[in-house]
Amino acid sequence: MTDVVTEKPQTDIRAAYLGAEDLKLAASLLYQAYHDDPVFLEIFNGQRDDYEQRLRASIREELGAFWQAKQPIIGLYLGEAMVGVACLNGPDDGLGSERFWHWRLKMLLSAGYVSTKQLIEKEEIILSSVPLDKFHMLSFIAVHPLHQQHGLGQYLMAAVNTVLSEHPDSEGVAVYSTMDKYQRFFESVGYDFIQDVEVGNVSGALMVQHRHQ
Repeated sequence: MTDVVTEKPQTDIRAAYLGAEDLKLAASLLYQAYHDDPVFLEIFNGQRDDYEQRLRASIREELGAFWQAKQPIIGLYLGEAMVGVACLNGPDDGLGSERFWHWRLKMLLSAGYVSTKQLIEKEEIILSSVPLDKFHMLSFIAVHPLHQQHGLGQYLMAAVNTVLSEHPDSEGVAVYSTMDKYQRFFESVGYDFIQDVEVGNVSGALMVQHRHQ
């Protein structure tokens, strides 16, 4: 765990870039957050007995790809406990289908051909809808269920804004949200609704926070 992103000296809340030793706990937080996400329920077929196993494997491989590409993975801490995590892709880091070959191979083995293909198509559809040339993509964000509704999401988004401020070539941060409550949250922290985007049979809101805001 290195490079503090943002810190509130009046509290015991802080945000920091995660190290490799933190990825397992980050994966657990993301799994809880995205277990009932409509897109993942469709891609991994939530009715199948192995849905949870394949979702866990997908999140683990995604985090591994973020780490190997040296993309920002931010942890939010309350004291010594990790209570939130956010993962971003930068504006020059091969977003979309230009994945590492080993990522695709691991995903094929753990999630299956159809699910891997759908994940790649999901990224391509969303990214092609963003009305910016160079931008960050907020791919994953989660706050521990026991610590929600306490304003911790705002701290996590402040850390995301710090990452944006460190990259003057980025025009803003985009996010794709499939649930109304999360859309309202992103609106509350300065994200503009751009358009509804359909991924398979699921419709979600593409939202952007522009740098000037």
